Amino acid sequence: MRGERYVLLGLARARSEWFRSVALWATAGAIPAEFYKCVSAEELRARLASGRPFSAALLDGGLPSTDRDLIAAVRDAACVPMIVDDGRDRDWSGLGIAAVLDSTVTREQLLDALATHATMVSSGAPLSNARVDARIPDQGTAPLVAVCGSGGTGASSVAIALAQGLASGRLSGPVLLADFCRVADQAMLHDARDVVPGVQELVELHRGGRPTMYEVHAQTFHVTERGYQLLLGLRRPRYWSALRPRSFEAALASLRHTFGAVVCDIEPDLEGEADGGSPDVEERNLMARTVTGQASAVFLVGRADLPGVHGMVRLAGELARFGVPAGRIVPVVNQVARRPRLRAELTQAYHELVKMGMNGAEPLPPLFLPARHVDEALRDGVPLPPPLPAILAGAFHGLIPDPRVDTVRPPETPARVEPGSIGALT
Repeated sequence: MRGERYVLLGLARARSEWFRSVALWATAGAIPAEFYKCVSAEELRARLASGRPFSAALLDGGLPSTDRDLIAAVRDAACVPMIVDDGRDRDWSGLGIAAVLDSTVTREQLLDALATHATMVSSGAPLSNARVDARIPDQGTAPLVAVCGSGGTGASSVAIALAQGLASGRLSGPVLLADFCRVADQAMLHDARDVVPGVQELVELHRGGRPTMYEVHAQTFHVTERGYQLLLGLRRPRYWSALRPRSFEAALASLRHTFGAVVCDIEPDLEGEADGGSPDVEERNLMARTVTGQASAVFLVGRADLPGVHGMVRLAGELARFGVPAGRIVPVVNQVARRPRLRAELTQAYHELVKMGMNGAEPLPPLFLPARHVDEALRDGVPLPPPLPAILAGAFHGLIPDPRVDTVRPPETPARVEPGSIGALT
């Protein structure tokens, strides 16, 4: 059709031969294309965000900036990502790449790849905001549980108790305790002698490839006394800026594929760009927002006093506004005395206040954890005392049955029993 041509973006290292060749072909009219050179990944993202339709983006596979997040940004802009790379040892197709070309690509090979994967753009085509679905597919069915609470409520200890209870239970796979807090305390609570590997190394593995289950498992430490694996968190709170959204989503999917259950210790801060108008805030809360959005349940931890109940009600409202159903929020009152009247008053107060903020939705009743010597157990590196792990694991199994365990379902209709088929009593 007249007026149609390919609109291409290019990102490559300086003096790349293929980069210069494609520009010459487009300028001389040897290929029906417009070619825009980008000197940085930031310029490429800016052109993609302009709303102008693009046919394809030719990316240099040797650049450090050519990672999962950049490829996802290209796909989000309804543009076809193609890689120019001599090394074929990387699984580019697993990152969403449509075609892989050699650095010695010829004009015919480029045209063939464009005709197969890309579409031409009309000269009068309007600006488009079309997006394609480039979300990381769910690679596993392992349940994902988030544990959060205001400061001083013992949410990290509750996450440890939950992981310990699940590790000693009937799950079909190993249990992982992942520290996804900006201020990561699990390394201190476990007396970790090494600070690497951790979440930063795990996310880095997923920037440019798809690691195996063995490689993912190697990023964790085995806590022998309690039977679960531990993924260490950020070494400094400011290191959140090193985490890329798509790479973190892929890392989380790999964890769900590798382990039988993933217990996540997260910050109680879900503020995003729509709330405060700052994209930096949303990026800072990337781990908490991503985990909460995928979690099968959120254990909300508080204490049995006025500030503790207020904090639980406030966080329950924030979770509800984020989109977590009331039936997936498990309130946990930590270190509460065995006084039936006190527990009844706490249950009534929480139910009335939370129901008021959730437009009448019925919240789950609080789960009460008795006072135990948790600090001493953490100090000595021994299992947390009963019945804390059993109480939390029981709530988990009551809410989230393990999808990896094959269960025999009873027949929906009564089965006829033939006379004499069940033997006789002797």
